[in-house]
Amino acid sequence: MNRLSSRKVSTIADKGRYADGGGLYLQVSGNGAKSWLFRYRRGLTSTGKPRIREMGLGGLNTFTLAESRQEAATCRKLLYENVDPIEHRQAKRNEQNLDAASEKTFKDCAVAYITAHQAAWKNQKHSAQWVSTFENHVFPTIGNLSIAAIDAGLVMRTLEPIWYTKTETASRVRGRIESVLDWAAVHGYRKGDNPARWKGHLDKLLPAKSKIAKVKHFPALPYTEIGSFIPTLQNRDGIAAIGLEFLILTAGRTGEVIGAKWDEFDGSVWTIPADRMKAKIEHRVPMSNQAVRCLERAKEVASSEYMFPGVRREKPMSNMAFLKLLQRMGHGDITAHGFRSTFRDWASEQTNFPREVAEMALAHTVVDKVEAAYRRGDLFEKRRLMMEAWAIYCSTPNEVTGKVVPIYSREKI
Repeated sequence: MNRLSSRKVSTIADKGRYADGGGLYLQVSGNGAKSWLFRYRRGLTSTGKPRIREMGLGGLNTFTLAESRQEAATCRKLLYENVDPIEHRQAKRNEQNLDAASEKTFKDCAVAYITAHQAAWKNQKHSAQWVSTFENHVFPTIGNLSIAAIDAGLVMRTLEPIWYTKTETASRVRGRIESVLDWAAVHGYRKGDNPARWKGHLDKLLPAKSKIAKVKHFPALPYTEIGSFIPTLQNRDGIAAIGLEFLILTAGRTGEVIGAKWDEFDGSVWTIPADRMKAKIEHRVPMSNQAVRCLERAKEVASSEYMFPGVRREKPMSNMAFLKLLQRMGHGDITAHGFRSTFRDWASEQTNFPREVAEMALAHTVVDKVEAAYRRGDLFEKRRLMMEAWAIYCSTPNEVTGKVVPIYSREKI
């Protein structure tokens, strides 16, 4: 015991560990930094050997030799009482965090959570939605309460007023409360189960969303009317009309189309970068001859880095442009996104193309994990045949009633 002296501690310069006795070591790093270390045996390894644990006691610039010896003595006493020093210290820190949590409100933690995660979210709109739902539906009820005090009763008091009238919003609020409470638990601000958890908890107190809220699909044009719609669309002037036709022919999402830049196109292939895709995976789109002609027309109408620029050429078209165009055409009852459903219905009911080809054309995420693991390619050539067949169908006027539409397959094109 007490092998080291204050003078030796201050003069040692070589890298290594220097024993003082009783499990206390002075540790010198390669850059000359010095710190205290307590080594002890606790339990057995899987092979039956004593398990060695190491506990840092702080730097020499913070704790003197005498202070470190006192701390090591405390650790030895804990071991004598069959208490692990590292676990004991962590438990004390957790208690201190919980004491501090009495000053941490739910609002404090929610703001900290949003700040920590907003950089990874898709856009500022998503971040703004978190803030607005909390301000409107959560903060008035539990915002100023201690994060450690939030229980199932308080969560229910927050959700029940909107669960039956604003079910979709309420469901998102529940998930966001759960995320904040999980974040607070990891940071040591609260203990116990998450009172906002759905499965096995709130699902016993509230009816499922599907039981009280009907799923609302985007209004879509029947595929039997697309052959009459496209010529009408082509007769309209303006970049929005070209953009909407391009959206229909590629079965793309509004955001993907209006944000398209010219450097994403190579011949008849449109490569959408991952950061503009919903699934955050790069997506290649095989364009039909008719879709390529849309590119040529767009280039003649406007000069910009964007394929479909807005009023200000340095920015893309507004995401409301297609909706307003449809309203002017007397189709205010449908949406641009609904044309993806039009395409999907056509593919299912009027073609022999496999389901997975249509799903890949829509850039839908594979839900089945086994199927996703085995799917390596993007079925590009099969999708090229499908999109060409879709373009042919769109350019072929057909009657809404009574007319038999030919079945499209890869053999027919």
